[in-house]
This record gives sequence, structure tokens and C-alpha cells, in this order.
Amino acid sequence: MAASSESLNPSPLEPSHPTNGHDSTEPPHQPAPDESKPSNAQSQSTDGVEPGEKRKRADPTDDAVEQALHPLWKTSLCSYFRRSNGACSHGDTCRYAHGEAELRPRPDSSWDPTSEQAKKLLKAESGEKSRPIEVEAEVLMTDALDGDSSDPDLSKCLLNLPMKWSADKLRNFLSEQGIVYKSAKKKKGMTVGFVNFESAEQVKRAIEELDGRSVGNKNLKVADVVPRSFEKKTKLAVPAPQSSQNTIKPPPICDNNEVSASTNACEDGDTMDDDLTPVCSASKARSARDVVTPLAYMPYIDQLESKKNNLMQTLKRLTKNARKACPNGVSLPEWILKSREIGGLPCKFEGILESPLVNGYRNKCEFSIGYSIQGKPTVGFMLGNFREGVTAVEEPTDCPNISRIACKYAAFFQDFLQHSDLPIWNRLNNTGFWRQLTVREGRTPGKVAEGGNYEVNISEVMLIVQVCTVGFDDGLVNSEFEKMAQAFSVGASADSPLPLTALLVQDHKGISNAAPADAPLRSIPISKAESHSRHETGTDGAEARINDYIDNLRFCISPTAFFQVNTLAAEKLYSLAGDWAGLGPDTLLFDICCGTGTIGLTLAHCVGMVVGIEMNASAVSDAVRNAEINGVKNCRFVCAKAEDVMGSLLKEYLNLIQKQDEIANSSESNNEEPTNTEAKGTSDNIPDSEDSKCLELENSKGTSGCLDDSSKGLDNQPQNSCTSESGTTSVQPFKNVVAIVDPPRVGLHPTVIKALRTHPCLRRLVYISCNPESLVANAIELCTPSANKTEKGNKNNRGWRNMSSAGLARHRAKSMPPSEPFRPIKAMAVDLFPHTPHCELVMLLER
Repeated sequence: MAASSESLNPSPLEPSHPTNGHDSTEPPHQPAPDESKPSNAQSQSTDGVEPGEKRKRADPTDDAVEQALHPLWKTSLCSYFRRSNGACSHGDTCRYAHGEAELRPRPDSSWDPTSEQAKKLLKAESGEKSRPIEVEAEVLMTDALDGDSSDPDLSKCLLNLPMKWSADKLRNFLSEQGIVYKSAKKKKGMTVGFVNFESAEQVKRAIEELDGRSVGNKNLKVADVVPRSFEKKTKLAVPAPQSSQNTIKPPPICDNNEVSASTNACEDGDTMDDDLTPVCSASKARSARDVVTPLAYMPYIDQLESKKNNLMQTLKRLTKNARKACPNGVSLPEWILKSREIGGLPCKFEGILESPLVNGYRNKCEFSIGYSIQGKPTVGFMLGNFREGVTAVEEPTDCPNISRIACKYAAFFQDFLQHSDLPIWNRLNNTGFWRQLTVREGRTPGKVAEGGNYEVNISEVMLIVQVCTVGFDDGLVNSEFEKMAQAFSVGASADSPLPLTALLVQDHKGISNAAPADAPLRSIPISKAESHSRHETGTDGAEARINDYIDNLRFCISPTAFFQVNTLAAEKLYSLAGDWAGLGPDTLLFDICCGTGTIGLTLAHCVGMVVGIEMNASAVSDAVRNAEINGVKNCRFVCAKAEDVMGSLLKEYLNLIQKQDEIANSSESNNEEPTNTEAKGTSDNIPDSEDSKCLELENSKGTSGCLDDSSKGLDNQPQNSCTSESGTTSVQPFKNVVAIVDPPRVGLHPTVIKALRTHPCLRRLVYISCNPESLVANAIELCTPSANKTEKGNKNNRGWRNMSSAGLARHRAKSMPPSEPFRPIKAMAVDLFPHTPHCELVMLLER
């Protein structure tokens, strides 16, 4: 039996691949020759065994014999042994190590990568404990500790924490690990937490326990928090806070290895000291230019080519997802079948139109207020995402898309903040006062000067300062506003001078700087000597306006209204949309998400009537005023969410179109009847008389010249009527119904998509998108054939939470009511945002 057992188990001298499920990380090797055919190594032994003498089995515990074993003997851990709770059918003869004690180093002195020896060696070589700077390369949290610890050595950053964790969850986690600490902070949506300790022993133990510990699918990393020298120099120069309860001190800075010699440190004569030199000089610098305009390093022609290639890949995803969304039993649309002939594109892609102005083109800039990497109060752009622990701000002077005028106003405000008695907003604690500066520019029509300098056309500037007044004394706040207005006025008058039309303050109490459109606005008086404004500066900030021009039409813009940031490129965009829409005198044009009415008003002379829909009340008020200013009388603007009124508007207008013949044969007396109803009931229709209805709009109880509830007043209005000077109303038959949509980045609401899709009289749709991904998702629903049997979604299914926008669109397409789908005809891009990856994409859909 002994001989039998010996023949069944492989000899330690004859290592071979296991047959019991072992999976080793060592390289494959040739099995030993069979004993019946001894090799030269067996016939000519070097271990003292005479030729011809029977070889004795070696004792694996003998060190001398162990050296004669295979070079990879016991150099890898036995995975079967680990998975089977310490059981292996080979027993002691297994060539793999059963535990760390049996594990031997490999011939190249390395260890099994899965072993603790290898992990310790890797950790020692990489020096993770002595190199926290490597971790800090991604942390620029200048709002981190808020003065909780005077000793930077007792403050640490924890990286790779779950985003859903709150500060309480972090504290509970530290307590579970037995970590003693002084304070801990974390915010939901961030992957970074901050912990303060009371002694070096607590710090040492926390590093040993937390550094490298697995949480979820990531390993925690510990980084130092080291304040910058700028704060040390300027701490005494900054005025002391008036109240410790309402103010916060400039916070220590989460040191970062990626420090660029930006204008934050050097513009005002400050020089970077030696102690600001990064530990790792080879680290990659990060600047506002890299974050805001990542394509600025490329020639403009190369930027256009890069955007064109990216858009083509995005459009191909439309074809792919629409093919998947087609229901079973329904043939594929013709445009999907023909997509193979044009490289998988859903339609012909006609390239990209370049921007007439490449540098300094933005007429609206939103500057964040925070601290630079060096700890200096700064007005500019954040150097990354807040969720990644980045709140550091850098000045915008190197950003090519920002005008010189906007940069100067940011610099004026930054100089003012150096001596302000009110604190800067802390994004980690949600406390502070100064939050954001918005600069809006109005330009007069004219050609771009030589060298592409369009700043000579900037004639009006509106400044909007966002603050949070909660917990601050009104007297102190008013005093600071007066000083701020004086600082802007002096700066504007001393430089050139610069135009300054209006100065407003927006009081926003939310966490994010994205304030709602109805946030309170307050106008700050500006002395007339320094103000280049056509308007009186009042106390109601909502009345402040600036003007801009598109296609020689003057547009009045309120503080929060949407207006394309690149005016010259917007002219190309609207011209392209109008050309593709196939407009004519018998066209009814729906301008969905119309903003201040730019698209509808620029195309109004080509159509019979324009109906604009916009949810921002001040923007609708601007649209009404813009129509009056430019003498446009065939436009109507509805203040409501498109998803709330789109169905009613389409039904009302398109039902009238279907009754054209009956209306055309009706008597003139019947046509005069709706006039009285219109005169009394509607406040969202633009009449011919500028003195009658427009004044009623501004003085009515409705918001900004619109009905308070537009959806309720639709049924009683003859929406396609135009009032003549004699007071009679004639119904114009619209044979062509076109919709132009210009939605925000999230795309159209599903209800709007359903309304557009299910009304058969709407035959042409021009989609303008600033986010091609949203266009793809919306086009899937608009262009996918309806199923023979409509599927109802499962309300209890929460799988949609993990779906992409295209996946959600495919899911919603299954429940689309039976209707004729659109088909993509052609697409073209317009570069409204040079030096960035973004552009506007226009697609024509027909059916």
C-alpha cells in the first residue's frame, strides 16, 4: 500500500501543475520527465547519488535537500488551501505553500504578490507612510479645517471615502476602528474627510490603522494638511471679524503637491518663497487655464477637428441605442438600415462652423470666491470638483475665453476682499458671506476689430455679487455694500474707463451657488460720474437690464435671464436653425425654452406667428420687452414649464389648423367675435399697440407680464389670431408647423417629448443642444418606432437609478403611445465655446 500511495502522489522532486484547482501566480514551467525515462540530470547526479543506485525521496524539511528542489517550490501560496479552510489533498507534498510560514522567496528575491510579505515590501518601497504628499496631489481643499487645529501636524485628510458618507458616518467609522480624535468633518458628495487629533500618538495610531484599509471597493489614504506661507504673512493684515459667531477665519490649506506659479501668488508683487516649493518637483501643475479651457494648448483648427470626431462618436451611439430600442415585431426604420452606408451615423453630419471670435468671447462669466492654494482670498475659477475635495480658486487672467474687462472687475473685487470685514463662503461648513461674482457684458453691433479684439464693442456691464446674509448684522452688511460699490466705481473710472451699467446683490441661502431664478436681487447705487448706464439705478434689482444685439435686433437682458454666451457665434447658430426649419409666411413656429426670445424674434420676419415658451418669468418679461423694442408683432410668449403647457398649446393650435377650411369659409362677423375675449383674457400675447397691451403686461398682477397660471387660460384664447389696427381679428391658416427646441443641458422633459411626438401636424423639429448626450437620449424617444402594444413601466422598479440617459430613453420609448416617429435628416455643429470640449449641435428631424 505504501508503494501504491507513493505512485499516486507527485514527488516533490517532480513538480507538476496541480489537478485539484490550484491557481498560482508563478510562471508556467515544463513538467519533470517521467521516472521511467531518466534524464541526464537523473543519470548524472550531483547530490552524491551513484549512477544506477535507486534515488531516495528527499525530506522536504532538510535545508540541504530543499536547495535541490524546483526553484519555484513553495514560492506561491496555495489558493486551494486557502479556499478550503486549510485542507489540501496533496498534503505536505503540495508544491504550493500552505500559509505564510512555508512561503519562500522566488529566485528573483520577489514574493507572491498576494502574500503579506509582498504587501509589506511594496509598502516599504513606495514609502506611503512617509510620503503623504503623493496622496495630496488630488486634494486642494482650502476650506478644510476652519481653524480647528493650530498644529498642522495634528490634522489629516482621509481620501477615497464613500461619497454618501456624512460627518456622523465618518465619526462612527473612526470610533469603530478605535481611533481617538478631536474632531472630524465630511460632507455628502465628497470623497475627502478631515480629522484633527490632540497628540502625535493619536496621529501615529490613526495612520497605522487607516492607511490602506479597504472601505467599499477603495483603499483609504491619509494625507497631511499643511498651511501655506501666504496666510502666515497676511493673517495680521486682514481685519479682525466683527463677531465670532457670524464670521470664519481664513482656513488652513490642504497642502498640495501640484502648485503652479500662478498669478495668485505673484500678481500683486508677492513672490513664492522656498517653503512653497513642492516636495515632488516633477509633479504636474494645475491651473485655472487647464481646468476652464483644456483645449487652449491646441491650435483652433485642431480643436475643431477634435470636437468633430467626438460628435461623430456621440451620433453613432444614437444609431446603436435606437436599434436596441426598436420593439420586437417592428421593422427597423430606414434611417437605421442606411446608417451603415455613412459609417454608422444616424444622418449626414455636415461638420462644424467655427466661432467668429475665438478669444474673450464670453459675455457672461461666473467667478467663484474662495482661497487660492497659497491661502489668498481669490476671485476666479475653482481648480476641480468639490466632490473630489477641491475648493482652491485661481484667478482667471490666463483663461483665453474671458474678456479683459471681466478679468479686471474680478481683480477689483479680489482687492476689495483682502480688507473686507465679512468672511468668504466656506463650502465645507456652508457658512460665510461672499459667494460669487457674475459679470454680464452687453455689446453694440459692429465688426470685430483687427486682431480679433471685440472688447471695443462692449458698452454695458452688469455686476451681480452673490452673498448669504444669514446671521450678519444689517448695518455691517450695508456698510460693506457701500464700500464694494465704491471699489468698483473707482476701479472702473481709473481704467480707460470701463463701462459699468448696474451693480446688484443676490441674496442666496442655499448650499450650492446655483441660485434659483427668484432669489432676491437688490440694486446698489452707483455714482453717475462713474456709471456708463442708460438706465436709472433703482432699489429693485429685477428692473436692471443691459442690452446686446443679434442680427441687428436689440435684446434687453435681465440679471438671471438666459442669453447665449457667445453673441457672434449665436448669430450663426440661429441662422442655421432658421435655414433648416423651412420657414415661410404660413409657418407657425414654436420656440420651446425660448429664454429672452432670441430665436423666435430673429426668425419672426420669416414666419406667420411665433409662440415662445419659457419658465423663467424675468426672461419672459425680457422677451415681451424685446418684441416691443424691435417692433415685432407676431410673437406670443408663455411663462410656464414646457411640460405643463406644451400639450395644451399644440392641441389648441393644431386643432385650429385642422379646421382651416371651416374657418376660411366663415363670415367676417364670426371672426370679429374673439377680439373682445382676447382683449380681456390674455396677457401673454403681443399686440400691435405698444401703448395698450404692453403697459397692461407690466402693470398687471401676473408675474413679469405673464399669466400667473398660463395653463389655465389657454382654452379661452384664440391663440392663432393677430390683432389689426382696426381692432378686428383675422385667423391666419398655418399650413406648416415647426418647433425649434433649445433645452438646458439635461434635455427635454419626457412630457414635452411625448407632446411633440404624438401630434401628427408637427412635421419638422430643429433640435439645438449644448449637450450632445442629451440630444441622443431625446432623439431615441422621438425617432424610435412605437410598439404594437404599449408597455407600462413598473413603478416599483428602481433599476433606472443606475441607467444611463440613453438607457432611460430606451426604457421610456417602450411606453410611447402609437405615433409616427421622426427621422434624423442632418446634423451640424456650431462652436460657441472655443478652447473647451463643448459646442452646440443642431439636428433636423422630420416625419
